Amino acid sequence: MTDRDTVLAEQRDGCLFLTLNRPDRLNAFNEAMHHALRKHLTTATEDSSIRAVLLTGAGRAFSAGQDLSDRDMRGGGEAPDLGVTLETLYNPLVRQIRALRKPVICAVNGVAAGAGANVALACDIVLAAQSARFIQAFSKIGLVPDSGGTWLLPRLIGEARAKALAMTGEPLGAETAASWGLIWKAVPDTDLMTEAGTLATQLAAGATTGLALTKELIQSAADQSLYRQLDAERDSQRQAGRTNDYRADRFSRKAVRPIYRRLNQAQNDTG
Repeated sequence: MTDRDTVLAEQRDGCLFLTLNRPDRLNAFNEAMHHALRKHLTTATEDSSIRAVLLTGAGRAFSAGQDLSDRDMRGGGEAPDLGVTLETLYNPLVRQIRALRKPVICAVNGVAAGAGANVALACDIVLAAQSARFIQAFSKIGLVPDSGGTWLLPRLIGEARAKALAMTGEPLGAETAASWGLIWKAVPDTDLMTEAGTLATQLAAGATTGLALTKELIQSAADQSLYRQLDAERDSQRQAGRTNDYRADRFSRKAVRPIYRRLNQAQNDTG
C-alpha cells in the first residue's frame, strides 16, 4: 500500500468522501495516513466545488488511534517524545478540521479509540453505527487524552462523565453516546453510510457561507460572553445576508414549502 492509499478519496455531488484505509491495522494512524488526510482536507479547503466533507473508516473500525507499532519500546532504548507527535501530526489535523469553512461529517462505522475517537469528535456532525464504540483508551497505557479530548469531552458531556470515560477507559456504546450528547445520532449499521451520505449531499447543496459562519459562531461561543456573542451573530448575519445564497428566490414557494411542511408536522406531533 502506498502512502496515498492510506486515505481513499472520492468527489461527487459537491462532497469529498474520505475513507481511512488501513483496515488491517483498524485504521490506526501512522505518519503516512496523517499526511494523506491533511492533504485531502487542504484540497477541500481550496476547491470551491467541494462544499462538504464526509469522513469514515474502512473495515470494522473507524480508527484505533495511534499505531502503537510505531512506538514499540520493548527492545529498550529512549522513550519517544510524544509531544512532538502531537505538535506535528495530531494537533494540526484537529485544527484543520475545526477551521475548515465547510461542514465535516463523520460516520463512525466501528470502534473509535484514543486519538481516533477524538478526531471523530472534532468533526461538525457525528453519526455512528449502533455497533460502534468510543473508547478513551489512553489511561490503559499510562497516557492522557489528546487530540482535543480534554477540551471536547467536558464541553459535550460534562466534567463528571468526561473524567469517568478518560480515567476508566471503558467503551461507550453509540446509542449511549447519542443520548449523552457526545454525538448527533446512532443509526442501524446497514443505514450508516446511506444516511451520512444523504446528510453530506444536503449540506453541500445548502448555503456554504451561512454554514461556515454557523460553525465558527458555535465553536467560539464557549469562550465568549453573551454580549460578545450577540455582536458576533450580528456581524455574521450581516455577512450572510449579503451572499448569493440569500436571495429572493430563497423565499420562493418551492423553497419555503418544505419548511412549512416540517413546521406543520412538528405541530401535529406535539398536538
